[in-house]
Amino acid sequence: MKRRQFLQLAAAPALLSSTRALRAQGKQKITYAYLLDPVYESVTWAIKNGRVKSDLIDVEAIGANIPTLLQATSTKQFDVIMTAVIGVPAAAARGLELRILSAALYASPAGEGGGVWVKKGSPIKTAADLKGKTLASYGLRATGYMFVREAMVKKYGLNMALEGGDVRQVEVQAPNLPAALATGQADAAALIHSQAWRALQTGDFVNILESTAVNNEIHGRLVSAVNVSYPEKLAARPEAFKEFNRMLKESIAYTLSHRDEVFGALAKQANIDRKFFDWWFDRTSSVPAVFGAEHAKAVTTAWNIGLRLGMIKSVPNVSAYTWEHALKS
Repeated sequence: MKRRQFLQLAAAPALLSSTRALRAQGKQKITYAYLLDPVYESVTWAIKNGRVKSDLIDVEAIGANIPTLLQATSTKQFDVIMTAVIGVPAAAARGLELRILSAALYASPAGEGGGVWVKKGSPIKTAADLKGKTLASYGLRATGYMFVREAMVKKYGLNMALEGGDVRQVEVQAPNLPAALATGQADAAALIHSQAWRALQTGDFVNILESTAVNNEIHGRLVSAVNVSYPEKLAARPEAFKEFNRMLKESIAYTLSHRDEVFGALAKQANIDRKFFDWWFDRTSSVPAVFGAEHAKAVTTAWNIGLRLGMIKSVPNVSAYTWEHALKS
């Protein structure tokens, strides 16, 4: 073998390694903020744990509480952010333009997870009995709670205005909802999903209204949260955001096809029964990670509910707030 050929072959591994390093250095970063919740950790698990990869981008996924998400949306701190459906037209009214990349939370056909709960033994048997009583919520202007109000209006004819309505509605920090219910500070409460799951297991609280089932029957399945970005960010790096959409869709697909691996790991981490994750995905919600015609219709329906309940002042055309490269299926 000639000396030149030998040197070329000897240098090949180093050149390959250098190329990989340069490629890694050249990868763009997409930051993604989503609701801090054990369930939504399963959505990004495959990305965080290297099961879903990309040669084009690195995804930095961070869970955050609702106040942080609201603040970060306004400051454009993240490239992609999970936000309430009602927040898109509300932001536009303040001059903040958002574009929908995908549906983040879509109600399950089973219709569970949107319950109104009372203490075991309570004289309150249906939501109609809440007239003149106190109903606690994790967020009075949250989209999920808006759907609770809508169900109470449609099924029982209650006036669910936040001020001057038939029911006294109070906001309680989510972790404190069970205690408020147990101690009588509230007559009823709209519990978050993990609390509803524990209530189903213990029997300490009783579900008097499954609002999601009511809304499914009246409106069809509704979208409560979407993943959004900003027009200028999308225009600057469209290929990077397309790749993010692909990765998110593949990540949730991995989770649902590897439940024992993902749910088992997260159950230990969150100190919650692994069956909670199965219940959530099978009975309460799905994470489409796409934005098809059915999701656009569901968002428009949600905006119309928000208009009737005084959450927003007008209902825009959803296509005007949807990214042109959003995955349809």
